[in-house]
Amino acid sequence: MEQLIARFLRYVRFETQSNPANAHCPSTDGQRVLAQQLKEEMIALGLSDVTLDDNGYLMARLPSNVEYNVPAIGFIAHMDTAPDASGKDVNPQIVENYQGGDIALGTGEEVLSPIQYPDLNRLHGHNIITTDGTTLLGADNKAGIAEIITAMAVLKAHPEIKHGDICIGFTPDEEIGRGADKFDVEKFGAQWAYTIDGGPVGELEFENFHASSAFVTCHGVNVHPGTAKDKMINAMNIAAQFQLMMPMEETPECTEGYEGFFHLVSMEPSVAKTKLHYILRDFDADSLARRKALIQENVEALNQRLAKGHVSVEIVDSYANMREMVEPHPHIIELAKQAMVDCDVEPEIKPIRGGTDGARLSFMGLPCPNIFTGGYNFHGIHEFITVEGMQQAVNVIVKLAENTAKHYAK
Repeated sequence: MEQLIARFLRYVRFETQSNPANAHCPSTDGQRVLAQQLKEEMIALGLSDVTLDDNGYLMARLPSNVEYNVPAIGFIAHMDTAPDASGKDVNPQIVENYQGGDIALGTGEEVLSPIQYPDLNRLHGHNIITTDGTTLLGADNKAGIAEIITAMAVLKAHPEIKHGDICIGFTPDEEIGRGADKFDVEKFGAQWAYTIDGGPVGELEFENFHASSAFVTCHGVNVHPGTAKDKMINAMNIAAQFQLMMPMEETPECTEGYEGFFHLVSMEPSVAKTKLHYILRDFDADSLARRKALIQENVEALNQRLAKGHVSVEIVDSYANMREMVEPHPHIIELAKQAMVDCDVEPEIKPIRGGTDGARLSFMGLPCPNIFTGGYNFHGIHEFITVEGMQQAVNVIVKLAENTAKHYAK
């Protein structure tokens, strides 16, 4: 456990936020710096076929220690952190033996409160790693990286635990939807894989949102306000009208489970032109199609209503629900469930209200469900993870490798 936590605390201090405005891969240099560090660690650990390509994709393999044929399986995590909150100068703290109440984050006024985050009420007695209230933590997904490498170290140190070939993959730019763009499935070599990129202990996910983005542009005219009468068309006012046409009860803060949503992610406001970026999410392809149609209908309706100015939209599909690619291989899920049960973890099969590299990889021929890391509140300054949850993730990875070998034993 000490090695696991030491790895995690070391990794989170690397600044690896991805940058959606940069088309290069990886989109930030920090990801490449971390990848080089991880490459050196995996070589020192004695893993085979350790490679880091020009695009920042890092792969390695733990060779089989059995004589019979076992399908190669993979474990995947991403190196970048989300651009939603700062990932620079991350300064984590460990709260030992948490007994309830607010947790002060650093020396400022920010707190982690069980009133706002009731999950804390189930974690009394746990050791909790938090931020200092100024950055995200980076458990998404450096916890996954630390857990995978630690699991490989356990298997290396205990050759009595039998396993087949285990393929390791660390990807860049997952948080900006590009993690699978340049992933070489054939080179990776696994027949199926698991992303270690989930949340609380027990999560096992093999379905996710269908996802699209809508880029709405409101076109106006800018004129000096002193002479603007009957000339100026304020695009921000048009954007406000458009947003009010959207169903406010179908937003992330009003939905859960299998409910989809529209989410206004960002806007670039100005008088002459205002851009709105929406993400559209639904678990059913037909329902997502209806969301895209509603956006288009609202654009057309507003254009008909406007005396001046106009609105345009571009809709781009992002990823699809991996369920259809994973369900034909039920043993992949059953092996993961059994590994959790064997480790005294109750499997919680639930949909991902988001996406992972696994969604894209599943459609690239690598079925790839998602397994928990033990973390909470990703993408913000209230992110935290438990030491116990991370250890349980390591145990499940090791047991999954062992059970796969047993399943295919002659």
